[in-house]
Amino acid sequence: MKLNIVPARTGVLWAKQGIRTFLRQPLAMSGLFFLFMASLSIATLFPVIGPAIALALLPAATLGLMAATQQADRGKFPMPIMLASAFREGPQVRKSMLILGSLYALGFLLIMAISSLLDGGDFAKLYLVGGSVSEEVVTQPGFQTAMWVTLVLYLPLSLMFWHAPALVYWHGVSPVKSLFLSMMTCYHNFGAMLLYALFWASLFISAIVVISLIAVLVGEPKIASMALFPIALMMMAMFFTSIYYTFLDCFEATPDPSKAVAPENLSDGML
Repeated sequence: MKLNIVPARTGVLWAKQGIRTFLRQPLAMSGLFFLFMASLSIATLFPVIGPAIALALLPAATLGLMAATQQADRGKFPMPIMLASAFREGPQVRKSMLILGSLYALGFLLIMAISSLLDGGDFAKLYLVGGSVSEEVVTQPGFQTAMWVTLVLYLPLSLMFWHAPALVYWHGVSPVKSLFLSMMTCYHNFGAMLLYALFWASLFISAIVVISLIAVLVGEPKIASMALFPIALMMMAMFFTSIYYTFLDCFEATPDPSKAVAPENLSDGML
């Protein structure tokens, strides 16, 4: 397997490829994304361990969306079963994916534990359990510090797992090695990853601004709240569709020398 270093402008291309593929199969990719969100939401309903289960399933579920994108890119209609691709490839891949999911859950919960030391657990409780908090709690310095520390610590965790599920699934890389390779590839392609993130951030902000302006012009503020949610979900589906292309350009499978055809055999076959 070869790691590729791509130009920074490739980050914008990844996003555009994701949007294009989504528009080829909008119903399928939207449905799969909603199923993806629903599956993780259902997992959180289990008492106590629900959030941990959802976190552990996230790498495998993300891989499922990537496999569905591959099918859509080839002109095929991705079926819902694609979301379970990580668990249908065989016992070795299934085991590796479960290990990867466990490592992700442990890493994320460790970050939440660190943030709890800063604000008594208010931010972690809001993020993991949900619910509502008062404006007084949100504006407290401890809560703000916990939020920013969580964001800073989550960045390296995200980069470690960005390509890891795909490396395990398509290249048979071990879970720990996949984390290292993912981090190194993101580091060496920092320019492309940065433009990729900026493109999506700009697109989300632009959508919010346009919807808000339309609501102001027509004099119906409720339009903004009604339209923003479905549009945000559709854009999130496009974003997850584009993740496959960030992997596709960063790694290249190298041929197995043991499977190469010997020159004399090739000549014999041509005679």
